[in-house]
Amino acid sequence: MPSPPAGPAGPARAETSAPQRPNVVVAALALAGITVSLMQTLVIPIVPELPRLLDAPASETVWAVTATLLAAAVATPVVGRLGDMAGKRRMLLVSLVVLVAGSVVCALSDSLVPMIAGRALQGLSAAVVPLGISIMRDELPAERLAGATALMSASLGVGGALGLPTAALIADRLDWHMLFWTSGALGAAALALVAVCVPESAVRGGGRFDLPGALGMAVGLVCLLLAISKGADWGWTSATTLGLFAVALVVLLGWGRWELRTPQPLVDLRTTVRRQVLFTNLASVAMGFSMFAMSLVLPQLVQLPEATGYGLGGSLLTAGLVMAPSGLVMMAFAPLSAMVSRARGPKTALMTGALIVAAGYGLNVWLMSELWHLVLASCVISAGIGFAYGAMPALIMGAVPVGETAAANSLNTLMRSIGTSVSSALAGVILAQMTVNLGGFAVPSQSAFKAVLAVGAGAALLAFALAAFVPRHRPAAPTQAPAPAGRVGAGAVRGR
Repeated sequence: MPSPPAGPAGPARAETSAPQRPNVVVAALALAGITVSLMQTLVIPIVPELPRLLDAPASETVWAVTATLLAAAVATPVVGRLGDMAGKRRMLLVSLVVLVAGSVVCALSDSLVPMIAGRALQGLSAAVVPLGISIMRDELPAERLAGATALMSASLGVGGALGLPTAALIADRLDWHMLFWTSGALGAAALALVAVCVPESAVRGGGRFDLPGALGMAVGLVCLLLAISKGADWGWTSATTLGLFAVALVVLLGWGRWELRTPQPLVDLRTTVRRQVLFTNLASVAMGFSMFAMSLVLPQLVQLPEATGYGLGGSLLTAGLVMAPSGLVMMAFAPLSAMVSRARGPKTALMTGALIVAAGYGLNVWLMSELWHLVLASCVISAGIGFAYGAMPALIMGAVPVGETAAANSLNTLMRSIGTSVSSALAGVILAQMTVNLGGFAVPSQSAFKAVLAVGAGAALLAFALAAFVPRHRPAAPTQAPAPAGRVGAGAVRGR
């Protein structure tokens, strides 16, 4: 149930001793976030080879990618809520253990079923980033919070950008199983650092876990994302695709009704429809869509043969190296986003980032004939993403009770993931429909790539328009709901 609003002073602030080594805490959490985001691009270099490596049809090996997406969508809000209830650090450690276990299962796999199981386990770790942001809110000094959460939020893009060249290099030079041994080693390192360096937050939301709500959300999200991600393969008008969309609609409507009526919901929908939270989440969907358009277009442009007249004839490793600077740019611009948020408000940072992303896509439409053109465009787009992603946690945490921070950040992360899924589906349709013939094979035309880039720019401008509806001056944030005795210690509530 929604908590009573606070007075004009905003959230209560309890005095507490901050961690003695905040830099170490931030570094440990950021490493964990980057490691988890690597999972999204880890198998991309070997996807064409998976049918041979796993002795399975290509139509089935794609589940090595889809399983991660579906598991992440289900786990993110559920684990976020459990973090608010049982302890954020505890659930963060559980998530990293699951990531390491999934990596080991994949590293030992030579057939399809264990590979899918391992990839699903890796997907279950997706809540690490929102949990890390929530721990930062609880534990860091107020003056460090904006920069730290901006860096943690940007790690979602950093890991993906750095993961592609790293995975391509490993797959090109070593046995493919090393991809997963490497991810397992990184996960183990992150697990050890978090266990040693990150304190447990005393902020607990309490209450009982909403099992019916978790099951309803899981079924609804799996049906929705499965229809979006597989619709192009099954046919958008096929009975399977339409049936999944129908089931998702019915289940999610029923789930929403349940969440509004139950006293301790998995997701407090009354909080999510507050203007600041609602429009930040909608802008997050648009930004997630816009970010992924770059990842779909640039590697293909690099790898298409020069005979097309617009392909650059590079290898997968070259494509990864073209994308690698974008991850560093995101990391560099996250602190700048925090500076703008402190000076002008996170709304301004979000809108600035959206405009930079749109400008980067516009630049890419005109500059796409040289490798440096693509590097330049990806860096501009990534600078905007660093700005935008850095501002989102500040907007979310400024409008939710401290006892719901992890759940609210997890929902925001889920919104970005839904945006990337829709982006992948729509871009796939465009690239499949607008083709040219090359040696008897249909390949995407230059106009198709430009169309996807234009759609990416449009999504960024939509995010700008949605962010304009976020209140400029933060409304009074609600106070923390009373916590069970013994649950909230001296550092219970930290404002920003």
